[in-house]
Amino acid sequence: MWTSGRMSNAKNLFGLGISLCFWGLMDLTTTVLSGSARPLTERQEDNLSDKLHQRMKRSWVWNQFFVLEEYTGTDPLYVGKLHSDMDRGDGSIKYILSGEGAGIVFTIDDTTGDIHAIQRLDREERSQYTLRAQALDRRTGRPMEPESEFIIKIQDINDNEPKFLDGPYIASVPEMSPVGTSVIQVTATDADDPTYGNSARVVYSILQGQPYFSVDSRTGLIRTALMNMDREAKEYYEVIIQAKDMGGQLGGLAGTTTVNITLSDVNDNPPRFPQKHYQMSVLESAPISSTVGRVVAKDLDEGINAEMKYSLVDGDGLDVFDINTDPNYQVGIITVRKPLSFESKKSYTLKVEGANPHLEMRFLNLGPFRDTTTVHISVEDVDEPPVFEPSFYFVEVPEDVEIGTTIQKISAKDPDITNNSIRYSIDRSSDPGRFFYVDITSGALMTARPLDREDVSWHNITVLAMELNNPSQVGSVAVTVKVLDVNDNAPEFARFYEGFVCENAKAGQLIQTVSAIDRDDPQEGQHFYYSLAPEAANNPNFTLRDNQDNTAWILTRRSGFRQHEQNTFYLPILISDNGRPVLSTTGTLTVHVCSCDDDGMVMSCNAEAYVLPISLSRGALIAILACIFVLLVLVLLILSMRRQRKQPYIIDEEENIHENIVRYDDEGGGEEDTEAFDIAAMWNPREAQLVVKNRQDMLPEIESLSRYVPQACVMDNNVHNYVLAKLYEADMDLWAPPFDSLQTYMFEGNGSVAESLSSLQSVTTDSDQNYDYLTDWGPRFKKLAEMYGATDSSGALW
Repeated sequence: MWTSGRMSNAKNLFGLGISLCFWGLMDLTTTVLSGSARPLTERQEDNLSDKLHQRMKRSWVWNQFFVLEEYTGTDPLYVGKLHSDMDRGDGSIKYILSGEGAGIVFTIDDTTGDIHAIQRLDREERSQYTLRAQALDRRTGRPMEPESEFIIKIQDINDNEPKFLDGPYIASVPEMSPVGTSVIQVTATDADDPTYGNSARVVYSILQGQPYFSVDSRTGLIRTALMNMDREAKEYYEVIIQAKDMGGQLGGLAGTTTVNITLSDVNDNPPRFPQKHYQMSVLESAPISSTVGRVVAKDLDEGINAEMKYSLVDGDGLDVFDINTDPNYQVGIITVRKPLSFESKKSYTLKVEGANPHLEMRFLNLGPFRDTTTVHISVEDVDEPPVFEPSFYFVEVPEDVEIGTTIQKISAKDPDITNNSIRYSIDRSSDPGRFFYVDITSGALMTARPLDREDVSWHNITVLAMELNNPSQVGSVAVTVKVLDVNDNAPEFARFYEGFVCENAKAGQLIQTVSAIDRDDPQEGQHFYYSLAPEAANNPNFTLRDNQDNTAWILTRRSGFRQHEQNTFYLPILISDNGRPVLSTTGTLTVHVCSCDDDGMVMSCNAEAYVLPISLSRGALIAILACIFVLLVLVLLILSMRRQRKQPYIIDEEENIHENIVRYDDEGGGEEDTEAFDIAAMWNPREAQLVVKNRQDMLPEIESLSRYVPQACVMDNNVHNYVLAKLYEADMDLWAPPFDSLQTYMFEGNGSVAESLSSLQSVTTDSDQNYDYLTDWGPRFKKLAEMYGATDSSGALW
C-alpha cells in the first residue's frame, strides 16, 4: 500500500502496522515452503507475483503535493514523500518516479521515497505536473505495488506585475468636449493566479495627465476631467496610467503605460482677413480668366473646419471681375471676367467675403463665421492694337462689278489715348488670287480683278490695321464677301447629243430628248426654252417640241429617209434661259440615218455597208493573216538590227578584254550640239542673234525661249528686267518644258567691273594667266585676289 508523506499520523501508524504484519507472514510462509535459502525459480516468482496482485488489488486515492514557486534556496526543495506498506526500511524496496518533469524537474530518493524539486518552478509557465510512482523489489526488480499516478501543484506567489499588452495607446477626443467624455479604455493583465489571494487583483491610477484626464480605478476607462480644452492652445497630451496588483495595497507590483491623446478639431474659430485693404493692378490687355491677385482669410481650425468660400458681395466691378476658391490652399483668386479698357475705367473697388461653409450649431455663439475685406484694382494702360468697328464684315457684291469699285468701307481706330494713325492692308494668305485691294489710308475695300461667281462664289479675306507709329501693333478683322450671281452664262447642252433615224421611220417619231445646263444660279430657278435655230426654222426633215420642263423632243417631220441620199443631218437648236438679259446659245444635234429591222433595231449606220460583202471567204482571211504575220517579222527584224548596231564590235575573237578595241557608232553632234541654241547668249545677251539655227542631226522638240524675248528686253542693260522678261514668258507658256540650255543667267551686266566671269570664254586662252589685277578691284574681290593672285615664292611648299 502506497502512503504519502503528507498523510495524518493515524493513517500512517495504521498502515505501517498492517504492512509489517503482512510482510512478516509472507516471509514465514516463504521460509517454510522453501526449506532453504534457495532462490525461487522464475515460474515460482511469477505465480507469487500474480497472487500478490490478486491479493493487493484495491483503489488508490492520492492526495496532491503542493510546492511554492520561485524557490531561491541553494538546496533542492523538498516536495513530499512516497512510502509503501511493504517497505520495512531495509532498503529492499526501490522507488521509481516517471512522468512530467521526472528526473529533470523532480527527483526521488529510490530508497526513502523523498521527492525534491531540483529546478526553479514558475507557476506562470506550468501550474502542475502529473507523475507516476512505482515500488520495485530491489533484488528481483519485480513491482511490489501497482504503479500509481499523483499530481504536484505549483502554488502561486505575487511575482508578476500587471502588464499593458496593447500599450502604448493612441486616442483622440474632440476639443471643447464636456467633462466626463470617454476617451479610451486601457486594460492590464497579471500573470499570477487570480484564484489565489490578491496577486492578480489590479487597480488603475493616473500618474501623469492631471487635471485634464482621469481614469476609472476598476475598469481603466479614461475620461476628460477639464472643460473647454482648446486644440489651438494645446493639441497633444501624454497621459501615464499605472496598474497595481494586490488591490493597490502596499507591496503590490505595478506596471505603467503611455496614452497619447490628441484633441481633434471642431469649427470653433471664425475666419479673419489679416488685411482689411488690398491693392492690386492689372493690365488692360489681360485676357479673360487671367489672374489679378489673391486674398486669404486665416482660420485657426484645420481640415474641413478651415475650408473657405470666397465671394464678391459689393463694389463697382462685380460684372468685370470674378473670384474663385482654391481648394488646396483656401485662398480666393480674383480673375478677369470681361475685357478691360484703361480709357473707359481706370480703377475698381471690390468687397470680398470669406466664410466657413461647414458650421457647428453649438459654436454659433462664437461667430459670425465670416469676414470681409476691400480690394482696390487699378487698370494699367498698354499700347493696344487697332480695333475694328464692327468686329466682322459681310459684303454682297454682284459678279459683274467693275474693277476698282468700292464694295465696303473698313474702319479701325487706335483705342489708346494717343490715337495713332492707322494704315490698312490685306493679309495676302487670305486672298491668294488678289481679287481685292484696300486703300492704305481710308480703308476702302475695292475689287482688283474681275469676279466670277461660277469660279469662286465666296471670299474670306482678312484686313489688317497697323499703327503708323508702332508697326508691331496690328489688328485684324474678317471680311466675308459673297459674290452674287448675274446672268452672264448662256445655257448649253448637258452633253454631246448624237441620234439616229431609221430609213423606215415614220413622221412624228421621237428621235432624241435633249436637255441643257446653265452655270448661273438665278433666284427663281433655271428654266430653258428650246426652238430650232432661225436657219432651220423650216426644216423639212425634223421638228422640235419644247416640253416646258427644261427638256425638248426632236421628232421626224417626214418618212422615207435614205442612207445613200444623205446619211447624216446636223440640226441646230436654239437654247434660251429666263435671265435678265436673256442669253441663248445654239447647240447642234447630229442625226445619222441607219438601216433598221422591222422592230426598229439598228443594223448599220454606214453608207459603205452596201458595197461590202456580208462575209469574207476563207482564202481572204488566210491572206490577211499572212500579211499581218509578215509585217510582224519585219518589225522584229528591224528592232534586232538596230540593237546590234548599238553593241560594240569585238575584233579579237578570243574576247581578250585587254586587247579589245571598242567602237561606238553613236557619234556626238560636235559643234552642231551648240546649234540648238545660241551659246553667245550665255556670254553676253547683246551678242545674241534673233535667228536661231536648228540642229542638223535632229529637230529640236521646242525652240529656245530667247527668240521670243523682245529685242528691247534683250538689249536692256538691266539684268533684272531681262530675267523678269524670261520669267514672264515661261509663266505664260504652260507647255514649255524646262531645259538647262535655256537658263541664260551667266551675264553679270554692263555695270560689273570684272565684266563676264564665265569660264566659257577662257577655254581658248592660256591657262597661265596673271591675276594680279584682282587686287585693284577693291575689298569685294580680296578673297579672289588671295586665291589667284601672286604669292610670295619664299614660302615653303608642302
